[in-house]
Formats: sequence, C-alpha cells, structure tokens
Amino acid sequence: MTTATAPLVEYCQRIADDALVLGHRLSEWSGQAPTLEEDIALSNLALDLIGQARLLYTLAGEREGKGRNEDRFAYFRDVDEFRNCLLVEQPNGDFAATILRQFFFAAMMHPYFEALTRSKDQALAEIAAKAVKEMAYHVRHAAEWTIRLGDGTEESRRRMLEAADELWSYTGELFEMDTLETALAEAGIVPDRAVLRPTWEATIARVFDEAALPIPKPRYSQTGGRSGRHSEHLGHMLAEMQVLARRHPEAVW
Repeated sequence: MTTATAPLVEYCQRIADDALVLGHRLSEWSGQAPTLEEDIALSNLALDLIGQARLLYTLAGEREGKGRNEDRFAYFRDVDEFRNCLLVEQPNGDFAATILRQFFFAAMMHPYFEALTRSKDQALAEIAAKAVKEMAYHVRHAAEWTIRLGDGTEESRRRMLEAADELWSYTGELFEMDTLETALAEAGIVPDRAVLRPTWEATIARVFDEAALPIPKPRYSQTGGRSGRHSEHLGHMLAEMQVLARRHPEAVW
C-alpha cells in the first residue's frame, strides 16, 4: 500500500463503517417493527446500507492490497478499529429515536453521495451513483415519519422531542473534516463535509417545520468516532454481530 493509497483506504472504512453499523441497527427491528409494512421497509433500508458497506470494504481491500475482504473488515476488527460516527451506533430506542437517527444521517448522506459522484476516483464515483438513489428514498421515508409523528398525537410528539434532544449532539460529527479528509477533498477525491452543512440544515428545518417540531438548541458536540473512540454501545453491538464469524473464522457458505 503506497502512502497515497493509505488515506483512501482509511476513508473507505469510515463511510463503510457508518453504513454497516447503521444497517445492523436497523436490522435489529426485523420482526419487531410497529407494522408489517414498516418491518419490511426498515429491513430494506438495512440491506441498502449493508450493500453500500460491502462495496466500500471491497474497494478498501483492493486498494490496500493485503488480502482483506469485506468479511475481514466487518467481523475481524475490534471496536477501537472502527471509524464510524457516533450517531449511527446509538441504540434504537423507541421508534421515534430510530426514525430521527435515520433522518439526521440520511439527510447528510444524500447530498454527500451526490457530490461524491463527481469524485476523480472513478470507483468511488460509481459506488456513490448507486448509493445516492438509495439515500434519496431513505430521506423521504424518514422525513414522512418525522412529520407523521411530530404532528401526530401528544404521545408521538413527546417522544420525537425527546429523541431530538438526545440525538442532536451527535450530528456535529457528521461535518467534521480532519487532515485526512481535507487532503482528499483538496485533491478532488471526496466532498468537503462542511460545505454540505447548509443543505443538511435546510432539509432538517423544512421537515421539522412541517412536523411542528422546534430545532434543538446548539450544544456541545459528541465526537471521537472517526479516531476510534466510541460509546459503550458499539462494543455490545459488535459482540453480537461478530460472534458467529469469530467462532468459525474459516467457515464458508
């Protein structure tokens, strides 16, 4: 792996980890969602995200050149080796919390993947071209539920307010740019996250206004996921997700 390749491998792991962790969280709703239709919808959202993670892990492995495939990235790294943002590892909570976590994330990743389709790295651009279509649906689905719950019953509104208050402090990390991503952005490989923040804020404001929900007040941003500093929730999730692969590391299907 060359010095020039290393940042791209790290970058691919970051956005793949985001997708894998959130995809697994959504899969935890399978068989438990409020309605059959929503059970299927959440499972499909999870499959979209896990599919994105597979493509990105595969690309990372190819560029790294050390023989790691998607399974090695997903199942044989410890918690401090994961680089996902803290938002996606937060527990599902109730349905309101799951919907807002999904909305906050998808509202960022839709314009992000749209910008990534213009990457100078053709492989990344091709992955983004597929993902942007999926994330458009994710935004629409989560936005519709945000409006329905926020402007619904007294109980659904209360739960949405609580979820927004709990999750808002994790959204700032979505827009952080460290030296690695800044260098890749300057080279035309990846988008500048900070530039996309106004687009995200406009989407949140529009949907929250229709849902009759107030925008949470600014607060200290929870951060650290990109450097491997995670909440206790990720360790518990990985223990469950990785147990079969680690127990039978040479198994094939």
